[in-house]
Amino acid sequence: MNPSTTPHPRGTAREQVVEQFWAFSDDRSSLLDAQRLIQINEGFTADLSLSVRATFDLEEQQLESLMNASISTLERRRREHKPLDPVASERLDRIAAVSRLARDLFETRVAAAEWMASPNKALGGTAPIMLCGTEIGTRQVLRVLHALEWGGVA
Repeated sequence: MNPSTTPHPRGTAREQVVEQFWAFSDDRSSLLDAQRLIQINEGFTADLSLSVRATFDLEEQQLESLMNASISTLERRRREHKPLDPVASERLDRIAAVSRLARDLFETRVAAAEWMASPNKALGGTAPIMLCGTEIGTRQVLRVLHALEWGGVA
């Protein structure tokens, strides 16, 4: 199968892939920063990029931008069981942390994923997930989540 045409997982397979992302997200919260840094530098499994795509219903271009890697590179790493580089791994770590906070605020995984993937007026019309590619963007998303948590409008 051509990596550029790899479809989103469907049905039960999609649910399993989405579950993989949320399990990863939950696991991050129990780690010390030093442990997270070690794992980021070692690189996460490329399968997690598929989990992010399925969880947030991302198009290929969005995933490429978010992970700073082409679909073919992500697919090759996944097929060859090679870890992601530290840049992509750090982005996954940030996405997991922000998503966990969103889930806690919105109370369900589905609501959190929908909020993360939807354009947000307070973020200039950008979907929060797409801002998690940078530390500055992540801070903006966290600012909006904290405002919502404290009763602000965002």
